[in-house]
Amino acid sequence: MKTLKISLSGIAMLFFFLASCKKSAKNPIENEKISEPEAGVPQQETALAFPGAEGYGKLATGGRGGKVIKVTNLNDSGTGSLRAAIAETGARVIVFEVSGNIKLNSRIQVKNGNVTIAGQTAPGDGICIQDYEMNIDADNVIIRYMRFRMGDLTKNEQDALWGRYHQSIVIDHCSMSWSIDECSSFYANKNFTMQWCVLSESLNKSFHEKDDHGYGAIWGGSNVTFHHNLLAHHNSRNARFDGGHRTGTGSSPFGIDKVDYRNNVIYNWGSNSAYGGENGEYNLVANYYKAGPGTATSRKSRIMEISMETDLVKYGPGFGKFYVSGNYVDGNTTVTQDNWSGGMDKGSGLGDVNYALAKMATAFVAEVITPHTALQAYNAVLLYGGASLKRDAVDARIMKEVKEGIVTYNGSKTEKKGIIDSQTDVGGWPVLNATAPLTDTDGDGMPDIWETEKGLNPKIANANGNDLSTGYTNIEVYINSLVKDITINQIK
Repeated sequence: MKTLKISLSGIAMLFFFLASCKKSAKNPIENEKISEPEAGVPQQETALAFPGAEGYGKLATGGRGGKVIKVTNLNDSGTGSLRAAIAETGARVIVFEVSGNIKLNSRIQVKNGNVTIAGQTAPGDGICIQDYEMNIDADNVIIRYMRFRMGDLTKNEQDALWGRYHQSIVIDHCSMSWSIDECSSFYANKNFTMQWCVLSESLNKSFHEKDDHGYGAIWGGSNVTFHHNLLAHHNSRNARFDGGHRTGTGSSPFGIDKVDYRNNVIYNWGSNSAYGGENGEYNLVANYYKAGPGTATSRKSRIMEISMETDLVKYGPGFGKFYVSGNYVDGNTTVTQDNWSGGMDKGSGLGDVNYALAKMATAFVAEVITPHTALQAYNAVLLYGGASLKRDAVDARIMKEVKEGIVTYNGSKTEKKGIIDSQTDVGGWPVLNATAPLTDTDGDGMPDIWETEKGLNPKIANANGNDLSTGYTNIEVYINSLVKDITINQIK
């Protein structure tokens, strides 16, 4: 009996040991709680302007902590309009309960900063601003997933979207086109980022006082970043680097240009790609240049033309400094391998000595962005650039043309290939369909179904709570979640 008791005890101990081993054999990843916090536990994170914000503008806060304002109609003005929401004072997050084209009767000017305009919240096909410009004349502004397609119906000599003399601004995933002046100019700013935007088809022979003016952009500023943008079908200024201290635009309040320009895609420039940069400092890194059917033969390999200031007494020494590396020029292996070997041209009056002095051996240290080669950037921009949550027919066509190296339309007056003279040359504004907005019982900008899913109370307005994140407010978590997949995939 004694032997039997020992055996039974041994068996019991063995069973206990095996059971314990079975419990401890779980995949340790299943026990990880950091990436997926329990309900009611906010995610530990430090907030940027939004997840995916990079470059010098990434710390803008926009309307964080302010009131939520809903755009409920497509009217030019009045209650529920975008203009009324922008004119409000104080921090504010602007969301949309409607989709479609907003036909302006005059320009919209953002005079009161601390605002986030979340175009991605529009139900259906999204929002497009037409007929007049939007001008940013304030600090701390975030604009995402909007379209600005001005057109020539009002004959106004304006950019579709632009701003200068301000700081802490991020323009993300926006689409601009059909401007009579530049498509979208941002210069003489500080702590600014434009990223993942599409600038296409500025109007060439339109109503500009200087006649032909199919220009892409004037870009510049002190501590500014332009990355993962597409410039397509502009005759020139792809882009025109301002310099910050030159004849024409004068002296920026923030000093000379310090511009990090990388991972952009430039297609079918006509007579010129980029030029300018008088007195500024620039990193031109890993951009993709693809000449198109409308590109002048003599300019097909041009990355940039370095300009020389004419008034050296007032604006000396007169030329910029450029670090140029990793840029890909489609169809030209020589320039691709050495960007200075035929890619960087001398402007009038620069001379050999100054040309040599303009070349920087090392880049200035800039805010880090996710590194892509020029080819990786090309592919990513074609997939995710612009107001891409729901691409309209214009952007879809532009991306197809860039990818295939073609143009679909020519200018009706100049017959330039791909460089149009009016929006009517390409069929005008596409219809943007709306769907019904989701129910939002407490009116805090977050739909009931989403609040319930996240453990929030859909009957208590709590847009500015930090129930879900230690860095972002609840409304920010919601608006950012709408484009989460794009944000993740675009940097792979």
